Amino acid sequence: MTIEQKIEAFFAAGPPFAVVGASTNRAKYGNKVLRCYLQNGHEAVAVNPRATEIEGVPCYSDVASLPDEVDCLSIITPPAVTETVVQQAIDTGIRHLWMQPGAESPAAIQSAEDAGLNVIADGSCLLVVLGYSESM
Repeated sequence: MTIEQKIEAFFAAGPPFAVVGASTNRAKYGNKVLRCYLQNGHEAVAVNPRATEIEGVPCYSDVASLPDEVDCLSIITPPAVTETVVQQAIDTGIRHLWMQPGAESPAAIQSAEDAGLNVIADGSCLLVVLGYSESM
């Protein structure tokens, strides 16, 4: 599939979209990605072990705790953490992963592709694709 087809499949599989690495700090990309989903009318949830709610949406401690209907993850974590997140996604049956720029890990990408997941990890940024505004 082309990257455009992968992105189309990602959005077709949601919502809800889970943001792994969501942050309570509005200056961090984990917060901006969550707000971008919300700005564009997409249902989203957060994943952060140190919060129960971010930007008014529920926050889960890890991927394994997500509701069953979540099939799409936006990952904004350090590459070593991304590898753990990908394994959790595989273990829970999540099929679509979008590794935001800086979160990519060759090992995580390979594991996800070997498991047959739809993986976006080419430097494409959700903030650019959906269009993000600091105004929210």
